[in-house]
Amino acid sequence: MKRFILPVLMAATLSVSALPAFADAKTEAYVKKNANEVLSTLNNPALSAKERTEKFSEYMDQFADFDAISNFVIGKYSRRFSEADLTRYRKAFRAYAMAVYENELDAYRGEAVTVRNSVDRSPTDSIVNTVIKRQDGKDMDVRWRVQGKEGNYQVVDVALNLDGNLIWLAIEQRAQFIALLDQNNGSADVLINKINAMTADIKTRKRS
Repeated sequence: MKRFILPVLMAATLSVSALPAFADAKTEAYVKKNANEVLSTLNNPALSAKERTEKFSEYMDQFADFDAISNFVIGKYSRRFSEADLTRYRKAFRAYAMAVYENELDAYRGEAVTVRNSVDRSPTDSIVNTVIKRQDGKDMDVRWRVQGKEGNYQVVDVALNLDGNLIWLAIEQRAQFIALLDQNNGSADVLINKINAMTADIKTRKRS
C-alpha cells in the first residue's frame, strides 16, 4: 500500500490544513471516545489475535461508514456496477479496509488518542486532528474525516502518517481502484480479485 503514494494526496492534505479551525466539541468528543475504544481493543493483552480482530471490526463497523467509503473509492463505477457486483465489491472492500486500518493502527499502539483541534469543511463535514500518545515518545498524528450532524456521526476517511507523509487512505484507494477499473473496462471481477489479493498480502505480512 505504501508504494502507491501520489502527489495529489499531499495536495489534498495541504488544502485541508489551510482551512480555518473551529471548535466542534460534539464531533471532537465523538472521535475521542470511539478512537480510544478502537485503540484499547488493539492494546488489550487479554484478547487473542482472533478476538482482537473481531472486536476491532465490531467497533469499526459502528465508527466508520464503509458503504460511503466503498462508493467513494470507485467513483462513477458505484453507479455502473450491478447490484450483485456492488454487494460483492463492498464485502471485499470492507475486509481490505479492516485489514489496512488494523495493521496501520496496530503498528502504532499507544496509550490514548488526544484531540488537538478540528476543522469544519461544512456544517456536516469536519476534520478532527488527533495524536496517539506513545510511551516511547514516537507519537502518531491521525486525522479523521467525520460526516453527519446532531450527534449522528461516522468516519468516512482516515489520514495516517505513512513513510513520513500524512496520507488519506480513501483518497489513495480511489486513485488506485479507478485507474484499475479504467484499464479493465470497469470489470468488477478484476477489481475484486485485486482487492482480495491485497487483503491476503496484508494478512500474510502481519503473520510473518
